[in-house]
Amino acid sequence: MYFYFNNCVNWDRADVDEEGGLCDMIDRAVDISRRTFLKHIDKGGLDIISVNLGYSRHHKQGLVMANDWAVSYHRSVLHGQRVYYFRHSAIEYVFTKGGE
Repeated sequence: MYFYFNNCVNWDRADVDEEGGLCDMIDRAVDISRRTFLKHIDKGGLDIISVNLGYSRHHKQGLVMANDWAVSYHRSVLHGQRVYYFRHSAIEYVFTKGGE
């Protein structure tokens, strides 16, 4: 299972342009469906992030993340390890194996 690790805004600056780091992860990304994304990540962690981003918990209460056409989901590699992430407002939210 993959747990929330970090987002690109709070990323260690030394690792942004490092070989295999954040920029390489983004460049090598493969688009995936939300369904595929959810199969691999900790949904509890995603729920917390979703609420913090202002999404409603239920579609009858407002916009939920699942219905936001501007959110995209991806699979990639960070320093040789598979990662999953979603992009919201040009910010990548990265989930890693064990959250490390």
